[in-house]
Amino acid sequence: MFEKFAHRSHALERLDTGDYTPEEYARWQREMRFIHGILGERNALNNSLIKHIRDSGLDYISIVDIGAGTGNILKLVKKGLADRDVLAIAAETSDDALRGVIAEQETTGIQPVKCSGMELPFDDHSVDYAICTLVLHHLSDDDAVKLISEMCRVSRRRFYVIDLNRHPVGYYAWRAVSRLFFQRFTREDGALSILRSFTADELLALARKAGVSEAKVEHSRANRLVLSGR
Repeated sequence: MFEKFAHRSHALERLDTGDYTPEEYARWQREMRFIHGILGERNALNNSLIKHIRDSGLDYISIVDIGAGTGNILKLVKKGLADRDVLAIAAETSDDALRGVIAEQETTGIQPVKCSGMELPFDDHSVDYAICTLVLHHLSDDDAVKLISEMCRVSRRRFYVIDLNRHPVGYYAWRAVSRLFFQRFTREDGALSILRSFTADELLALARKAGVSEAKVEHSRANRLVLSGR
């Protein structure tokens, strides 16, 4: 029953193949805002990145989010640090996503940059923090190492990778609960996302391959893992 969790799946999600309708994608975006804000990412950010910033007593912070989409995670970060001066940079390859960032830029202050996470156009240690959320499981093992290496290179203080945990409890809990709230596209891709994800030990192994000297993995609620390092 649990053989499928022994190794990560390399089957492609519909989100990666583009096999979805505009209506499904629009609903997926709305559902992901709910998932980020209510389920996993807000809690993970509060207990990792935001906690580190507050413990460090920083008043001005620069943060780059790799695979930022339309900037929803950076909005959560800025809301959690409303009393601080935050330079938020959305690094993204999708023109559609970047158009969404640009459309709200006057309100959010988020700066869009079109680039790949495997080749970030920033100098070494030029931003305080580099983050990515629910991105790593979309990559091959080799590209995951490249992304972690780049995040470590550009971050001056620390980087944070928030992703799913490949675990049967999280998988079957998602299968049971998601059918009550989400469309089929979101449910099926979400289940496959868990199967494509890394375990805590695998994340640490990726960090070692990326040359990270100070790496750790912490568990967060809603079946999330947080890899951080410098």
